[in-house]
Amino acid sequence: MLMFNRRLQVLVDEDQFRRLASVAHRRRVSVATVVREAIDRDLSGPTSRRRAAGQRLLASRPMEVPDVGGLREELDELRSGER
Repeated sequence: MLMFNRRLQVLVDEDQFRRLASVAHRRRVSVATVVREAIDRDLSGPTSRRRAAGQRLLASRPMEVPDVGGLREELDELRSGER
């Protein structure tokens, strides 16, 4: 069981609270949970950010990839300045 042992008091304006409460209501969690998750997401270390970015990539929808048959020739032409 996760135990919290530090209390934090934060004052927010009406719009900030409305947004927090809206997210909490939609996800059926507490406002405190939304705040803790935002802290973890936004103040995490580089490893956590990379892991989150990888998870977003893996969860994204597949996309069409153009035909790469002539890509090498096109790149060679661009590098040589022939275009």
